[in-house]
Amino acid sequence: MRASRLLSILILLQLRGRLTASDLAIEFEVSERTIYRDIDALSAAGVPIYGDRGPGGGFQLLDGYRTRLTGLSTGEAEAAMMIGLPGPAAELGLGTEASAARNKLMSALPDAGAALADRMAARFHLDPIDWYRGSEALPYLPTIARAVLDQRTLRMRYESWQGVRDWNVEPLGLVLKAGIWYLAARGAEKVRVFRVSQIQALTVSDAGFERPVDFHLATWWRTEQARFEADLFTTQAIVRASAEGCKRLAAQSPRGATAVSAAAPADPDGWRRMTMMIEDADHGAREMLALGAEIEVVGPDSFRRRVAALAREILARHG
Repeated sequence: MRASRLLSILILLQLRGRLTASDLAIEFEVSERTIYRDIDALSAAGVPIYGDRGPGGGFQLLDGYRTRLTGLSTGEAEAAMMIGLPGPAAELGLGTEASAARNKLMSALPDAGAALADRMAARFHLDPIDWYRGSEALPYLPTIARAVLDQRTLRMRYESWQGVRDWNVEPLGLVLKAGIWYLAARGAEKVRVFRVSQIQALTVSDAGFERPVDFHLATWWRTEQARFEADLFTTQAIVRASAEGCKRLAAQSPRGATAVSAAAPADPDGWRRMTMMIEDADHGAREMLALGAEIEVVGPDSFRRRVAALAREILARHG
């Protein structure tokens, strides 16, 4: 356990530069006294590590010192083979680099580890694109990825449901969700979401920008996703569904699955009553019609009337 922690401390100092005893204690969930003993052990082993006391102090390695040790466990070697997946890496313009990095990692592993990595690569594959959909055209994605890394501002023409608009933005990160790439960028004094495939023109500026110190992409994305869903699905509907309708509704969307899981017990006819969130009467009606006669809208009345109106339009069209 201690040997693993010593190696991890060495790698962390190599990656992050200077770290305080408090930083390391929090990282490894041990006391600061234990960290001081670990630092002494590394120094005794010949690692050129030194520390400064007082405010702004901490431990760091002698400039230029690097270790080639990785100390990868079996599980860590397996996980490493899942990093830099070829599809997303290629879309970002990093396919060649990802392949080269994988080869270097393979060469650093012992024979057993290399064989294990080969098995991982041969037996696991990630395909993020949904069924019956091709991947989107993304001519600007590699350029955007470079701008994100270099912290260069972007000028872009973007088409949304509100129309086409020119934006000057500071690109903060890229997110791949369900096969679709999104750009998180600060524009007009707010961090916003842009779908990369809807960018019509793009220019990288020579101007740089300061990245917000409190911005964490994964945390921000989770919060933004929850806010978007809460703002979008604001109407509560009451529906009844047969056993087959429940299956279809659960498969149709996560909202449907949530509604079915909380539905009331089945009545003597096998139908269950439930509530679910919809965007509005029009969008909800189109969702319900996809389920045919296996579902009935109970309320609100505006939702029920819209379903009936659309059904009459369909009947008239196919009369």
